[in-house]
Amino acid sequence: MKLKYLILLISLVLTANVSFSQEENFRIVFPQTEAERNKACSNCFNVFRQKTKEVRFSIQNENGNLYFQTNDRKWFNLLFKNPTDGLALDVVAKDIYNCSVTSIENKQINGKLLKPVYAKRLKSGLRSSGKDMFRVLVGKIPTELKGKELEYNILFLGNKTLCRYQIIYNLKAYQWDLLDMGMYLDSVNFKNQKLVSQGEENVKIRYKTLKFKIPFEKNKSIYSPEDIKPVYDSLNLTDFNIKTINIKAYSSVEGSLERNIELQEGRANSIAKAIQTYQKPTIKNTISSSENWVEFLNDIEGTKYENLKVLSKAQIKKKLVGAFSTEMEPYLKNHRKALITLELEKKDKYKTMPVTQLVNLFNQSIKEDNLDEANTIQNSLFEKLKNSEVSPDVLKQLEVPMQLKFINILNKNSAIKYQLDERQIVIVRNELEQLKKLDPKNTRVRYNLAAIKFKIWRYNIEKINPSLFKDEIFNLEKYKISKALINRMMINYHIIQSENFNRKRDYSNKDKSVNYIKSIYEKIPLSDFDYFSLAQFLSYYANVEAAAKLLSDKARQIDVDEDLLFYYLNLTLINKELTKTDEYRAIMLNAVNLNKDRYCQLFNTPEEDGVTFQLLKDDYLRKSYCENCNN
Repeated sequence: MKLKYLILLISLVLTANVSFSQEENFRIVFPQTEAERNKACSNCFNVFRQKTKEVRFSIQNENGNLYFQTNDRKWFNLLFKNPTDGLALDVVAKDIYNCSVTSIENKQINGKLLKPVYAKRLKSGLRSSGKDMFRVLVGKIPTELKGKELEYNILFLGNKTLCRYQIIYNLKAYQWDLLDMGMYLDSVNFKNQKLVSQGEENVKIRYKTLKFKIPFEKNKSIYSPEDIKPVYDSLNLTDFNIKTINIKAYSSVEGSLERNIELQEGRANSIAKAIQTYQKPTIKNTISSSENWVEFLNDIEGTKYENLKVLSKAQIKKKLVGAFSTEMEPYLKNHRKALITLELEKKDKYKTMPVTQLVNLFNQSIKEDNLDEANTIQNSLFEKLKNSEVSPDVLKQLEVPMQLKFINILNKNSAIKYQLDERQIVIVRNELEQLKKLDPKNTRVRYNLAAIKFKIWRYNIEKINPSLFKDEIFNLEKYKISKALINRMMINYHIIQSENFNRKRDYSNKDKSVNYIKSIYEKIPLSDFDYFSLAQFLSYYANVEAAAKLLSDKARQIDVDEDLLFYYLNLTLINKELTKTDEYRAIMLNAVNLNKDRYCQLFNTPEEDGVTFQLLKDDYLRKSYCENCNN
């Protein structure tokens, strides 16, 4: 999934006692009371309150010169309206959070405070800097800090008084969209996940995903034949080939890391080798391995052993020896396993047939009313189209009369045309409308019409009456479309409605649509893509807690999607109440297991694609960082 970057601005108001002289803080006033701050900072507070999300600002380092940069000159001039309005920089070095430091002092100014710059100089020095960007020089890196990893916190001043202390967090965010509606072919076919509607259990689909868990005995890489038998029984290899095997192998946490890695790799390779013997086409393998800290910490929660959760990994390993290891075996035995995900593809007897011959065979089958054979050939052609093996123009060569008996084949031709190129949305919509006239009660046609109407509505291709469209969605139940799919559509309906209400500044109705989504998403099966989309949607509309709640259970699962887990961390790393909990430690160790380098990178500077190293001011996060990232 393509990523974009979101700069999240977190402001802190400091009211602790000043710990240095007025000369050292350049006579900046640090207010001691709420009334004092409100009196001095009314303009600053108002300007920030009215700031739209489109207004951006940051500090740029160019050869040691530090610039305040913004994309909105008007907002800048409002912020620095009065002569004593200004800003100062607190230049913070990462080495103050070095793992050798026993404790971090809680101070108002974390690094080196630079001399403030006030309104007159800020306005006169503001210059254009690229398209729609403006910047002004506000300081230089002190000599003693050159060559160090640095971040730049901003003190926004009103009447020479500290109004906002701003840390900039650089958080990765994922593109979000409507939930995938898929298209109804032989069944509802989703781009990101195959969801089977009610009544479709016996439909022969083209792809399958099978998941299995294989346990292992202590210090052994050999699995029991009885444990892997369900894998073989489920494959149905007369109909499907295995495209990929993803194996995640886990060891229990006791013993040396080196030995555990050796065991994990042996377990994964033994399974991959065994499954490969069941078919000739080579299977693509993805294998990963780690110690199972996540389930260990989850399983001891609420037991007499939960005091172990406060210990470091090294300390826990020291305890898990001898008699105590034997005592813990009822827990540890469940942590030695491999999680296997098999992606299957239905066998294609026409896979090697030339496309010209395949088209002729399809047209002949249509003439002979051999619809089963025509359907099989059509699926083979579609697979070639999806893999870009043939041109979409091949669809024009398929000769299917506009007759009721061919309705499902005609529907599939239109649906695949849309899946290959969404720019044909209006053409496909018109084709489906003709098919609806031919068979008004056809479930597949009606579903596909509703599915593509969401894109027509969202991108304002044509005017859509929201009330009539809602009725159309609910009426799908009459045509045996499952309640889960209808709920899925209603989530998309309210995503679009909330966007429209927000543009009109109708915040009351916008909130109603958001709350409807929050009340219903638990009623439908969600893919990882759906979780991303919903979490992004909720975050966008300032429902960060709801977004975090949506992802929290998945974040604690050992087989969680890596991107989803790291997005959860992005949402929650700055929540100090949450990060100090034992449950959060299990989630962080899950991230370390999945991608240690990516986890450690969170604590880099934004310039090095991190969130911020100032997260290390949090004792709990610092402990995790020093345990896992301090080489």
